[in-house]
Parts: sequence; C-alpha cells; structure tokens
Amino acid sequence: MLCRAACSTSRKLVPALGSLGSRQKHSLPDLPYDYGALEPHINAQIMQLHHSKHHAAYVNNLNATEEKYGEALEKGDVTTQIALQPALKFNGGGHLNHSIFWTNLSPNGGGEPKGELLEAIKRDFGSFAKLKEKLTTVSAGVQGSGWGWLGFNKEQGRLQIAACPNQDPLQGTTGLIPLLGIDVWEHAYYLQYKNVRPDYLKAIWNVVNWENVAERYMACKK
Repeated sequence: MLCRAACSTSRKLVPALGSLGSRQKHSLPDLPYDYGALEPHINAQIMQLHHSKHHAAYVNNLNATEEKYGEALEKGDVTTQIALQPALKFNGGGHLNHSIFWTNLSPNGGGEPKGELLEAIKRDFGSFAKLKEKLTTVSAGVQGSGWGWLGFNKEQGRLQIAACPNQDPLQGTTGLIPLLGIDVWEHAYYLQYKNVRPDYLKAIWNVVNWENVAERYMACKK
C-alpha cells in the first residue's frame, strides 16, 4: 500500500459515465490540512486558489481528455489519439504533480529529515545543507513554469535532483520516482512573493513534510 502511495499518487476514484464503462474518473484529493495552515510561509489565498482552481482544472481537463481518448480508441482513430497526447501529458502531469505536492507539505514540517533518508542524502549530496542548496538552485533556475524535484533512481539506488518544465511528470519523463516536488509555477507563490521566486523557495523549506518524503523513499527503495 505504501509503495502505491509513494510511487504513484493518492488520487480518489469514482465510477465514470460514458462510452467506456470500466474507465475511472479522477477526482480532486482533499488537502490534509486547512488552506491557512501553512501560513505565514504560504498564505491561505494562494493555497485555496492553487488547490480548488488550478488543481481542479487539471482534474477536470484530464477527465475530459481521457473521455475523448477512449472514444477515439474505440473507433480506432489513431490520429485523434496522437493529437490528444499533449493534453494527456499536461493535465495528467498537473494532477500527478499536485497530488504529491500537497502531501509533501505540512504545517508541522520543516527542520531536517531523519533516519535512512538523511543517511541517503549525506551519501548522495554530502550533507542536507548541500541538498537544500542544490534543489533550491535547480528550482530557481527553471525558466518559465515547472518543478524542481528530489527523486529516486531505482536502477542506481541513489537520490537525484531534476527539473521538469511545465507539468511534465517526473517519473513519466525521466524515470525517477518522485519524493519531493517544489512547484515553481507563478500561481504557487506570486500573490505573496510577487516575482521574487527565491523568497518563496526559502520559505517553503519551513513546511516540507519530511515524514512524507521519508515514507516515499522507504517504499520505493524496496
């Protein structure tokens, strides 16, 4: 159960209506805390808009795209299936990324990781401070919109840092299993930090849920 939650998402599923009776609809996951719980580091207005508007839009658009894809699949319409791939990647990635992001944050977060995760960080980056510096730098350097990630390379058995543009999902585009994602789309911080992304990146470390990151690491390392 842990590996499924850690290596995929914690999405909710409800039966879908439409041409494919067996298809499952995606739904917006509940936040495990109130919109204002991450203040002063991320304010309630940002969290409400981010979750109830932006993430909800990815979910709705993903369901609509999958419905069209299913119809094209039934008809054998390969041209339409190919044409829908960018929408599937963008909206599917938006849903996957945000479903991880909400659990990566906590009002009781911050500080440093412990146990095997901390030992792995020291092994692969030298120290927690160096990991923090490198992930912050990579996230700050994303041009336009995207994500900074701490991921796990299962083949090498090592932690790695990567950046993904737009809503490209980490595992689907790089093969790395996502452990910690930092959203650097402007809607994640602009209302509070304006165009000063480094200030947002400095603040977000105060609400990182290291217990969640450690659970993901332990599950995907098996």
